[in-house]
Amino acid sequence: MERTERDATVMKALPLSKVYQLLEPGPVVLLTTVRKGRANVMTLSWHMMVEFEPPLVACVVSNRNYSFAALCATRECVIAVPAVELASKVVKVGNCSGRDVDKFAAFGLTPVPAGRVAPPLVAECFANLECRVVDARLVNRYNLFLLEVLKASTDPAQKHPKTIHHRGYGKFVVDGETIKLRSKMR
Repeated sequence: MERTERDATVMKALPLSKVYQLLEPGPVVLLTTVRKGRANVMTLSWHMMVEFEPPLVACVVSNRNYSFAALCATRECVIAVPAVELASKVVKVGNCSGRDVDKFAAFGLTPVPAGRVAPPLVAECFANLECRVVDARLVNRYNLFLLEVLKASTDPAQKHPKTIHHRGYGKFVVDGETIKLRSKMR
C-alpha cells in the first residue's frame, strides 16, 4: 500500500523518551530481596514473562537500586503482586531507597517467610512468586535478570483483584473489564 503525504501528517511525532509509556509490560509489582539478614522491598514495573514452563520472568533492576546488589549476591527474590488497594503504598515504596528506610515497617507491609527462597513474601499482596536468578548474562549490559519462578502462591481471600499498570510520570491504569475470546491456547 502506497503512503500519501496526507497519511504522514495524521501521525504526530512522539519523543523517544516516552515510548516506554506505550509498551508497559504488565502490572506494577513489589520485588523483595534479603541480604545480610535485612529484607528490602522495591517497586518494579519493568518485567515480562519469557516462558510458561518452567515459568521464566525477565526483569530490569537498575544498578542504582539498593536491591540490585542483593539480587546479584544472593540470586533470589520474590515478586509480589499487589492489588489496586495498595497503590499508594506501592508508589511510596518506589519513591524512597532501602538504603535509608526499612520499607516494610515504614509502609505497613508484612514480611512472611517464603518456602523456597530467603526473601520474604508480602502478606498484603494477592500473589507471591518465589524466584531465583537463572541467567545473569545481560545484567552488566542492561541490568536484566532472568528469573525462574520456583513457587507461586495466591491469597484466596482476595477475590478478583485489580492490578495497577504504570503509564509514566505518576499515571497509572487499573485493570478493567475482563473479556473472553475464542483461543486455541489453554
